[in-house]
Amino acid sequence: MRLKYGGMAADLAKQLRALEKENARLKKLVADQALDMEFLKEAANAN
Repeated sequence: MRLKYGGMAADLAKQLRALEKENARLKKLVADQALDMEFLKEAANAN
């Protein structure tokens, strides 16, 4: 951890980690949504 955020102030490093965590959460939501859309497209085309 120290190597990654070495020269950064502690509060900025903490904020960056929080943003990275939020970004990962949002990317997962987008991936799940895309998967749901693909499933619905396949279901609609099956008829």
